Amino acid sequence: MINFKNIFLGSKHIILYGLLMAILVFALKWLQWKFLIVDNALEIYVGLIAVFFTILGVWVATQLVKPKIQTLIVEKEVYITQSGEFTIDETELKKLSLSSREYEMLQLLAKGYSNSDIGENLFLSLSTVKTHISNLFTKMEVKSRTQAIAKAKRLKIIR
Repeated sequence: MINFKNIFLGSKHIILYGLLMAILVFALKWLQWKFLIVDNALEIYVGLIAVFFTILGVWVATQLVKPKIQTLIVEKEVYITQSGEFTIDETELKKLSLSSREYEMLQLLAKGYSNSDIGENLFLSLSTVKTHISNLFTKMEVKSRTQAIAKAKRLKIIR
């Protein structure tokens, strides 16, 4: 069995010498760090302030750019058609003073026909179809097919 007491007493000088060297190295490193901070204190403080304001700037920028959620309520008038028998409102149809051909065009527009399809169905040329549709838009005071169909449905002149 190894006697640690004998080993320690025999190498007592070596262990003390190693311990003293470790303390001296620690003291030198500490002094080196202390002189580094003293010599470069201004640069270190300026760098720390720069890092702080950079982080602060990034945070402020993310707060400014963050999308603001806004609730917008849109009120729309909804026309509900009565379920059951559909009847054409003759008075509204007379107010618009549509010709029978323009009324046919309106009905075909409501079915989703294109100008060429309407021409083929009614045996008319494309330019004649465009003229009738233009007159229809003028009489109904609308600018597009969808507006014409919506207004016609609202006035109950088409299904």
